Amino acid sequence: MIIIKTLKEIKIMAENGKILAKIMKEIEKAVKPGISAKKLDTIARTLILKYKAKPCFLGYYNKENIKPFPAALCTSLNEVIVHGAPGNQVLKQGDILSLDLGISRKGFCADMAITVPVGKVNLEKLRLIRITKKALKRGIKKIRPGNTLGDIGNTIQRYVESQGFCVVRDLCGHGIGKKLHEDPQVLNYGKRRTGTELVEGMTFCLEPMVVMKDNYSEPAKIKRTKQSYGWETKNGNWAAHFEHTIAVTKNGCEILTKM
Repeated sequence: MIIIKTLKEIKIMAENGKILAKIMKEIEKAVKPGISAKKLDTIARTLILKYKAKPCFLGYYNKENIKPFPAALCTSLNEVIVHGAPGNQVLKQGDILSLDLGISRKGFCADMAITVPVGKVNLEKLRLIRITKKALKRGIKKIRPGNTLGDIGNTIQRYVESQGFCVVRDLCGHGIGKKLHEDPQVLNYGKRRTGTELVEGMTFCLEPMVVMKDNYSEPAKIKRTKQSYGWETKNGNWAAHFEHTIAVTKNGCEILTKM
């Protein structure tokens, strides 16, 4: 069931989104060769406490996980698509890193993700990051009452594929509110004029996940990471991930986690 939010509830979510964006910006500044993923998680926890919020991912458990998630911040490196658990791995020059973070405050959640280069990165990896970010922007432009989730997914898919990359079809975005994951599922592919129609008061996370493709990876195939929390590409191709929490408004939408 899709839960429609009141203007008052969306205002709280927007406050949380603003805080989350500030936290993410600080974490992004800390990304450099030589820093460990665990250190980035420590920075995230410290900043979340500073703003009197709670981490959504720490201790998060669902039926797919063997055990609760052990960190506040998801750090997905190179071929890891989402939900990488930060450990002692040290970032190296030329890596790309996806940062995914959710916070809860005043009874509501906000969730966002970005992918950043570590030091100097080759042009194709930079292009992967840029195309994924643009795919998110193009999807957001389709968010308004009367359009459908299929309209959003179709826009993202067509753009990504036109640029020589492919979307991950086995993972998707999600509704958000009092819970981190609510209905509906928000796919990054689809057909126009299909799926749930958007109405004012819907809140969800739009999060394109895009991978470099070769002759054997369309659509992208994925597998569990060794840690069992996250997902990575089956063929080792690198991935990028961007995410915003969005509210559908009377005449369009509002990005609640805008940096």
